[in-house]
Amino acid sequence: MKLAIGCDHGGFLAKKALIDYLTKNFDIEICDFGCYSEESCNYPYYAFQAAECVKNGIAEKGVLICNSGEGVCMCANKVEGIRCGIAYNDETSHLIVEHNEANMIAFGAKFMTIEDIIRRTVIFLNAKPLSGKHSLRVKLIEKYEKTKEIQPK
Repeated sequence: MKLAIGCDHGGFLAKKALIDYLTKNFDIEICDFGCYSEESCNYPYYAFQAAECVKNGIAEKGVLICNSGEGVCMCANKVEGIRCGIAYNDETSHLIVEHNEANMIAFGAKFMTIEDIIRRTVIFLNAKPLSGKHSLRVKLIEKYEKTKEIQPK
């Protein structure tokens, strides 16, 4: 599996630890889009690059980390075809895939430990989408993304 990863200065240490863990324990190739230090930077550059990598099929999934998780998640969700959710606990780490077919996950390094981020990434990577009503809802999201049509039912 190929995994796109991006962070800002607030997520740098967590990103580094996550990459170390994943490459030592799984057959995962990492596409690291930065940042590469704890020096202050602008997260949109890194979030957009990682999201474009997933959108274009270069990576299957992506992980983004900033202080809150919010900024990088907002950026990723601006990229067509990306569904990114913030995993604020273990359960949401699999539900964003099962219910929303998320292809990216975001974390707030200021509000969780590196161990939480690693564990929740593994949960995310192992989760599988559910079918039925959940697939229908994802199709409605995709339709709106392309047409901007809202047709409540």
